[in-house]
Amino acid sequence: MDIINEEIQRVPQVLGKKSFKKVTDIIAKPSESPAPKWWVIGLLGSMSLAALLFSLIGYLIWDGVGVWGLNNPVGWGFAIVNFVFWVGIGHAGTLISAILFLFRQKWRTSINRFAEAMTIFAVICAGIFPGIHVGRIWAAYYLFPIPNSMAMWPNFKSALLWDVFAVSTYFTVSLLFWYVGLIPDLATFRDRATTKVKRFTYGLFALGWNGSNRHWMNYEKAYLILAAIATPLVLSVHSIVSFDFATSNLPGWHTTIFPPYFVAGAVFSGFAMVLTLLIIARKIFKLEDLITIRHLENMNKFILATGTMVGYAYAMEFFMAWYSANQYEAFAFINRAFGPYAWAYWIMVSCNVISPQFFWFKKLRTNIPIMFVISIFVNIGMWFERFVITVTSLHRDFLPSSWDYYIPTWVDIMTFVGSFGLFFTLFLLFLKYLPIISISEVKGVMEIADPHYYDHHTEDKQ
Repeated sequence: MDIINEEIQRVPQVLGKKSFKKVTDIIAKPSESPAPKWWVIGLLGSMSLAALLFSLIGYLIWDGVGVWGLNNPVGWGFAIVNFVFWVGIGHAGTLISAILFLFRQKWRTSINRFAEAMTIFAVICAGIFPGIHVGRIWAAYYLFPIPNSMAMWPNFKSALLWDVFAVSTYFTVSLLFWYVGLIPDLATFRDRATTKVKRFTYGLFALGWNGSNRHWMNYEKAYLILAAIATPLVLSVHSIVSFDFATSNLPGWHTTIFPPYFVAGAVFSGFAMVLTLLIIARKIFKLEDLITIRHLENMNKFILATGTMVGYAYAMEFFMAWYSANQYEAFAFINRAFGPYAWAYWIMVSCNVISPQFFWFKKLRTNIPIMFVISIFVNIGMWFERFVITVTSLHRDFLPSSWDYYIPTWVDIMTFVGSFGLFFTLFLLFLKYLPIISISEVKGVMEIADPHYYDHHTEDKQ
C-alpha cells in the first residue's frame, strides 16, 4: 500500500500550500498595483521602436524597395527572413495551449496564457512583412482573393497566397482560443475592480460571465473545440510557410524535408522565446510558487527534443545533397558551410545544435541562469537559420556572372529592430492589464481543488 500511495502522490503544480484567494491575489497584483517605473520606461522605449518601424515602412512606400539591400540575384532578404522568424516564435503558444491541453498535461496551466499572448503578438509582427515585401506596396491587395476593377486575380498556385490563408487562419483561431480562455479571469478582474472604468471594461469583455454551471459547461465545450481546431494548425502553418521555399526549383530549397524541419524549428524557437521572457517575468512579479522549476525544466526538455530534430535535419540536408549526386545541390550546401556566409552558418549550428545539448543534464536544465543564456542563443541561432536558408541559396546563382553578396542596409536592420518594439509594446500592455497566468486553470490543478483534499495548514483558509 505504501508503494501505491507513493505512486498516487503528485508533484504539486503550485508551491507553498496556497489558498484560492492567495493565488488570485498573486496573479492580479501586477494589474491592480500602480505601474512601476521600469514598466513605464520599457513601454516608452518599445513604443519609440514601434514608431520607428512604421516610419520606415512609410519611407519604404515613399522611396521604394531600393532602400533595402536587395540585389540580383538576392531578391529576398530581411523581409522574408523576419517573417519566417516571427511566425516561428508564435508556434509555442498554440502547442502549449492546444496540444498539451488535449493530452491533459496539467503543468501547462501556469505558462499557457503567457505563451498564447506571445503567439498573438508574434503573428501580428509577422503579418507586417508579407505586405511590405511585395515591392509595389499599393498592389498588396494581390495577396487577397478579392475581385477588383482591373480583373486581376491572385495566383492560387502561389505558395505566398497559401501563406495569407494559413497565417490569417492561425491568427484568428489563436486569438479566439486566447480570448475564450481569458473570459473567466476577466470576470474575476471585473469583480475585483476598484474603479468604474475598470469594472466596465473588464465586464464588457467578460461577456456577462457569472460562474454558473451552464457558463462553465459552454466554456469548456468551446475551449475544447478551439483546441481541436488549433492543433492541426501547429503542423500546417509552418509547413505552408516552408512551401515558399520548397515549391521552387532552387538548389537548397527544393526538398521534401522542409515542412517537418520548419515545424520543429518553429516550436524550437517559440519555446526559447517563451522561456526567455517567462524567466524575467517570473522573477519580477515573484511568481516562483506558480511557475516552478518543474515548469521551466519541462520547457527545456521540449527545447532539447526539437533542437535535436533541427540538428538531424541539418545533417540530412547535407546527406541528401551528396546522395542525390546533383552537383548543384552539393554546391549549395558546401557553399553554405564554407562559402562567404560560412560565419552565419556556423553561428546557426553552434546556437541551434550544440547549445541545447547541455539540457541532457538535469543540473543544467534546472539552473535558471544557464537556461536563460541558452534560450537567448537559440533565439539568435533560429534567426540565423532563416537568414542562411534564404540568402545562401540565392546569392550564388546558376551563372557565376550573377553572383553577388547581400548586405542589409540600415533600413533593413532598423525595420527588424522596430518589429521588436511593436512586439514588446503589446507584451508590456498585456503584462500590466491582463492576467499573465490563467487563474481558473491554475486553481483547477491545485491540491485543494481535489474534493477529497483537506489540510488545516492551508494559508488564508476561508
